[in-house]
Amino acid sequence: MRLDDERESSNIEDRRGSSGGGGGRSPIRIGSIGGLVLVLGALYFGVDPRLVMNLLEGGGTMTTSSGPTVAQQQGAPAGNDAQKQFISRVLASTEDVWTTYFQQMGRTYHDPRLVLFTGSVHSGCGYAQTAVGPFYCPADHKVYLDLAFFQELQGRLGAGGDFAKAYVVAHEIGHHVQNELGIMQQVENQKSGLSQTGEGGTSVRIELQADCFAGVWAKRANDAKSILQNGDIEEGMNAAAAVGDDRLQKQAQGYVVPDSFTHGSSAQRVQWFRRGLQTGDVNQCNTFSSSSL
Repeated sequence: MRLDDERESSNIEDRRGSSGGGGGRSPIRIGSIGGLVLVLGALYFGVDPRLVMNLLEGGGTMTTSSGPTVAQQQGAPAGNDAQKQFISRVLASTEDVWTTYFQQMGRTYHDPRLVLFTGSVHSGCGYAQTAVGPFYCPADHKVYLDLAFFQELQGRLGAGGDFAKAYVVAHEIGHHVQNELGIMQQVENQKSGLSQTGEGGTSVRIELQADCFAGVWAKRANDAKSILQNGDIEEGMNAAAAVGDDRLQKQAQGYVVPDSFTHGSSAQRVQWFRRGLQTGDVNQCNTFSSSSL
């Protein structure tokens, strides 16, 4: 990616190295959509969402049985400073794209903040550990990211490269765009009758739309400043496929349970990310009006 000339965002909170655990830990208490967005990140790590639901209900700290995880890496490696700069530039690019897009719609875009942390963090949505994965909290309009996640993305999930990282950030910013457009609240209010999980469930539709919004950002950022290089799009598609529910479930447990999908299959995630990337049009990202995903 060509981001060397991109400005760095001022909306970064660096909490790396600070302790997010210990005494005074509180369970997450937020509305159902906010909780849903937080829970969905668990699938990035192949974590059973029921463990996260247990945390949401005050049932204790989420743990995994797959051995040491990046949640246990409490230090901030020196190399993360370069990653911080990269993420800051990606964030700045999303700010520019979405500010312009909202202005074209006659609306105002309010920049989110991105919080870097190590191990665990207290957010406006409560306490969370790295194993939940990157997440957006609608209660405080912030994205939370442990940079160690990118080691997991490249190592265990096989999705490396700068644009893979940018896709992750742009996806979480996509949730903020949903919040800014009132989509999350509409879903909460309408109670459309869709089940929360499953191939056509509410959570899948929310996630696929965020994938599409990530593609919209990439298309518009590239049109404006030619930020993409050869191989970048393939990296993004690979990252979208790597975090599909079917692939994660197959890797984690050896079989796939479509009724428990929360993010969408690899094919669906690639499809909707590609749609945004090809059209650059938010109106093409309405997963809630699509009968088939």
